Amino acid sequence: YGKNTIKFLRLHKEGKKHCVKEVEVCTHLRLTSAQEYLDGNNSLVIPTDTIKNIVLVLAKKNGIPTLEQFAIDICKHFMTTFCQVAYVKTYVQEVPWQRLHENGTPHIHSFICVPDGIRFCEAEQCRNGPLVVFAGIKDLKLMKTTQSGFEGFYKNEHTTLPERHDRILCGELFCKWSYGECKDFDFDCIWNKARECILEAFSGPPDCGEYSPSYQKTVNCIQMLVLSKVSQVQVIEVVLNNTFYNVVDMKNLGLTNDKEVLVPVETPYGSCACTLARKKFLEA
Repeated sequence: YGKNTIKFLRLHKEGKKHCVKEVEVCTHLRLTSAQEYLDGNNSLVIPTDTIKNIVLVLAKKNGIPTLEQFAIDICKHFMTTFCQVAYVKTYVQEVPWQRLHENGTPHIHSFICVPDGIRFCEAEQCRNGPLVVFAGIKDLKLMKTTQSGFEGFYKNEHTTLPERHDRILCGELFCKWSYGECKDFDFDCIWNKARECILEAFSGPPDCGEYSPSYQKTVNCIQMLVLSKVSQVQVIEVVLNNTFYNVVDMKNLGLTNDKEVLVPVETPYGSCACTLARKKFLEA
């Protein structure tokens, strides 16, 4: 049991300069006894309102140096404070506020919300077990207008989809990775590096791009690049929900539409998902 969607803004001041972190936190506990379920005995139950207040107090006292460190702080607090807690899991996601710049100069107290993907993390721990940390990005919308196709797929009497060697590749990406056992990582640096790998693998070189024969291959390329460049990542999960675009037929309007006006196919949409792990992690 626990408390969901604890939303708050943490404001930190460095002289005239203001720094903000707006987050949403979900914290869940498993107790050493199930007596509250079986017997209606609430003597070990930590009220969810108390859970919420603890999260807010930790934000006040410790700040939010990184999302991962804040999730770790929450897990450690419940494990060290309450002997009846057998397991704790905390999820934290960030509202994407970015500092405004005017003519290249960063503003001291103004921000803009840029929806270019939502950063999140999870930390979980069993009593007498290791603290495990996950991180990721979700709601990241990506598109490339060429260098994508889908050919040579299986066909039978139900197949109506034509082969395409040049199409728009567009989707909303969810990516989550595991560090394994928690260590003293630079979580901000790792997250930014992983995000750069995702964008690089999706798009290819800036002057020419890179051909994608399928959404599945693009998912695998993202995972392989992250694993090759970010040594701290042990397991990576990627889900790519696809958005398809159809060319508008303008013949009745007396116009030729050479893939210049397209409309998105909202539903149904395709989805590709894959989890990839380092061999040594699986063996361990």
